[in-house]
Amino acid sequence: MKAPVLGFTPRVVNRVRFAAILGVLGPGLVSGFADNDAGGITTYSVAGVKYGYELLWVLLASQIVLFFTQEVGARLGLATGQGLTGLVRERFGVRWVTFLTITMLIANVGSIVAEFAGTAAALSLFNVAPAISAAIAATVVILLITRGSFGKVQYLFVAVGIGVSLAYFASALMAHPDWGNAFHSLLVPSLAHAGSTNGAYWLAVVATVGTTITPWGQAFIQSYCADKRLGPEDLVGERLDVGLGALLTNLIAGFIVVACAAALFSHQVTIDTNNPNAVAKIAEALRPFAGDAAQYLFAVGLLAASFLGLGVVPLTSAYAACEAFGWETGVDWRFRDAPAFYGLIIFFIVIAAFFVLIPGLPLVQVMFMAQVVNALLLPFVLVFVMVLASDKKLMGPLVSGRFLQMVGWTGTALLVVLSLTLAVSSFTTF
Repeated sequence: MKAPVLGFTPRVVNRVRFAAILGVLGPGLVSGFADNDAGGITTYSVAGVKYGYELLWVLLASQIVLFFTQEVGARLGLATGQGLTGLVRERFGVRWVTFLTITMLIANVGSIVAEFAGTAAALSLFNVAPAISAAIAATVVILLITRGSFGKVQYLFVAVGIGVSLAYFASALMAHPDWGNAFHSLLVPSLAHAGSTNGAYWLAVVATVGTTITPWGQAFIQSYCADKRLGPEDLVGERLDVGLGALLTNLIAGFIVVACAAALFSHQVTIDTNNPNAVAKIAEALRPFAGDAAQYLFAVGLLAASFLGLGVVPLTSAYAACEAFGWETGVDWRFRDAPAFYGLIIFFIVIAAFFVLIPGLPLVQVMFMAQVVNALLLPFVLVFVMVLASDKKLMGPLVSGRFLQMVGWTGTALLVVLSLTLAVSSFTTF
């Protein structure tokens, strides 16, 4: 039997350690759940409708890369206590941080627009006009972030993520999928539609990767770790946090693909993604094969996921901009103490809300293409992350080893290859 530590029994010590690990949880889970936002759900739905179970292997591959890239981002936050753009400004200067910040904001604004498009699409199933849905979503999210405390915001994000996960898990079960075919497609890549001239297929692949591994997610986890004041001693707990987030992200993504593959693709139901009401068509098409409950679960899940994304992506954008210019940042600050931080959050939300009021806007296409933009811009962000994480002087004992560097650089290279493949296939198609 081990000797007591400072008068405490081993059982008490283990409980304290376990509680400490639980206290670290948050950045990875929130980032993971938020990956399944409106754009993500739409992209997975389109993948299932158009290609059945065929793209499930992409989710498995992206989950592996997601875990390692998020772990590296968390390491940066734990080792330095700073966000990504703040570190880039210190290490590489104003020009490079300006380039990185603009790159991230372009991707992030597209994602925020996608969240509002998701809100409008989900509420349209309940006959709510886009203008009203945009006003409701903007007001709720602004009040939540500017009035809520750090802990409440974090736990609410996780609770919404769990709710979305359960909704799509139930939808998948109700669709009665071919699980054998699904597992085979998950483990054995099918490239039946992967011809070099099939731009639509590679567009779907790039979008699926881009909604799983995002520029905002990479920056968010680092800023969130710093904002939560986590340090090197929290590495074990944060690895668990990142692992759970990555696993749940892609597990739920798989359920969405499976639900649409079973209910729509298997019955040769097609959806025109250029139709402004395409999301409603997808939800309604689930009814004959999965029952009324599946349709409403899909709609409610999309709405909750849109709110989750609206809470996280504008927050990440404000983190990036404020860190780049050295302004006060963090959800624990009051509005009057960090006016630039909260002002930017409100600005990004309001601008995106107005965008979705464009008459006849194809909401599914907006959400889908936002994920493609994410994938195309992600390599620029990952290059900075990998260079910083390999700096021994900066990282100390948390510096990335050879294995992490290999996975990170390999993932970055594959994203570049995917982007080039998409460009070539689009050129040869048109």
